[in-house]
Amino acid sequence: MDIDQLYETALRMMAPGKGILAADESTGTIGKRFKSINIENTEDNRRDWREMLFRTEPAMSEHVSGVILYDETIRQLGKDGTALVKLIEDAGAVPGIKVDAGAKDLAGSPGEMITEGLDGLRGRLAEYYKLGARFAKWRAVINIGGEDDDLIPSPYCINTNVHALARYAALCQEANIVPIVEPEVIMDGSHDIERCYEVTEFTLKRLYEELFEQGIVLEGTILKPNMVISGSTCPEQASRDEVAEMTIQCLKNAVPAAVPGIAFLSGGQSDEDATAHLNAMTSGFDLPWPMTFSYGRALQGAPLKAWGGNDVEAGQKAFNHRARMNGLAALGEWSPELEKQGA
Repeated sequence: MDIDQLYETALRMMAPGKGILAADESTGTIGKRFKSINIENTEDNRRDWREMLFRTEPAMSEHVSGVILYDETIRQLGKDGTALVKLIEDAGAVPGIKVDAGAKDLAGSPGEMITEGLDGLRGRLAEYYKLGARFAKWRAVINIGGEDDDLIPSPYCINTNVHALARYAALCQEANIVPIVEPEVIMDGSHDIERCYEVTEFTLKRLYEELFEQGIVLEGTILKPNMVISGSTCPEQASRDEVAEMTIQCLKNAVPAAVPGIAFLSGGQSDEDATAHLNAMTSGFDLPWPMTFSYGRALQGAPLKAWGGNDVEAGQKAFNHRARMNGLAALGEWSPELEKQGA
């Protein structure tokens, strides 16, 4: 393990005004996105879509610090034969790779999930390093039960997931790959923001206990958490300022200052909410760590619709706008007025 290399990579991923593009959708997930614009889910279409994003300027060079890839994408060549990984590197961004095998039903605990993919991971990480990946991602899924089920999430679910996250992180650091640890408390449900806070804080505290026990060097990791937010069907939706205040309070209570950066997931928020919440946190608080975005749909939704399968110029214009808005939010310089200028 080269601690200096890991730390240097983590700092590049947290470059000011830049964030991480999550382009790691599985073939099935991207198929659902393509269906929304009536595009066939073929390897060529998946390549064309992602190549368009990776060739977008100035988004890639000015606002994207890293790109999370899927196994297919890290091996793909563009139409002109250039490796997609090289397009990312040439833009000054760090290529990364999703390495988990997805969340599956947790045995003995209906309604809860465990992320699989540890088998054979050491060998896969060595291959991904040769293919250019310098960071990886593993997502744990923590559901919150409804009003009549306050036993979800169970300590069993949280403990097994953070244990797996730490095992994954140890294998990554052994391979000189920075692990993004992503314990996502899902926003689906009718729970209020206080319940989300409670579950998120407990999950993060258990995560850092487990990372410590397994010898993870925190300076060579990135945290990708959910924001503390009202459940999607909660009748009382917290304000943007309340989301920012409670998220910061939660993170300060649970995340060590040694962590070199926090890159939020958007978790199903609208494009503008994801941007506005990030901006409220970076502009209004004294923080021990830099904060940025690691968005998938919140960066890709508008470009996908504009692209529609063949309009590269429109797709790139939409991606430039979303990347710029989130880059400004990472600096605490976004505003609703700026948002409207690119609409």
